[in-house]
Amino acid sequence: MNKLKILVVEDEMIIADNICDALDDLGYESLEPAISYTEAIIRIEEEKPDFAILDIQLSGRKTGIDIAKKIRESFNFPFIFLTSNADSLTLDLAKEVLPPAYLIKPFSKEELYTSIEIVMSNFLLNNKSNQEKLEDSQITNDSIFIKNKGSFLKINFRDILYLKSSHVYVELFLKNDEKFLVRRSLNSILKNLDTNFIRVHRSFVVNIKHITEIKNSSVMVFKNEISIGKTFKQDLVSRLKLM
Repeated sequence: MNKLKILVVEDEMIIADNICDALDDLGYESLEPAISYTEAIIRIEEEKPDFAILDIQLSGRKTGIDIAKKIRESFNFPFIFLTSNADSLTLDLAKEVLPPAYLIKPFSKEELYTSIEIVMSNFLLNNKSNQEKLEDSQITNDSIFIKNKGSFLKINFRDILYLKSSHVYVELFLKNDEKFLVRRSLNSILKNLDTNFIRVHRSFVVNIKHITEIKNSSVMVFKNEISIGKTFKQDLVSRLKLM
């Protein structure tokens, strides 16, 4: 597993070097520290850190709060504030960029480690939640968008033959013999499909528009024979017009 790359922005070089040494001891990868807004942005663009520790008070016109705003706007990675001033005015200014953590100098190596781990964990969980919301929102009345090679691909319901659950993944089988793998549960996908889809087995959902034959313990979906679970058979029979 790659080490977390951390950028320290601190204009007191002795303090910056001490923080970097502590980060290295804790198993992180500390980048060359930056001492100003301009240097910090250059370092971020070139090194692409995973995390930043920002001293609020910096030499020059722009502060660590300005760096935090730029990170929020353009780079999207977590940071924590570092300061020796815990006065109300400083806190109010810092709150404007919604800092996930705030370290007061002096601090221990344990406090540094705890702050980084908690902030990073919350950041990753939040990103995962947002991604799931995005995926859930990519749904229309007659189609679903699935993530495929870094983009979202539109799949029309009418083109789906059946779905097969495979551990934490679901395979979608289409009329054109294409197959897609989605990291979701079968239940969660079924909720987003239309009423033409029905569960016929613990591991299978079929599109009833593509059923060509019903046997005693299976159904034919085009050329594919799919088993019918005993607990699902009555529901299937009630949905189809059998004569």
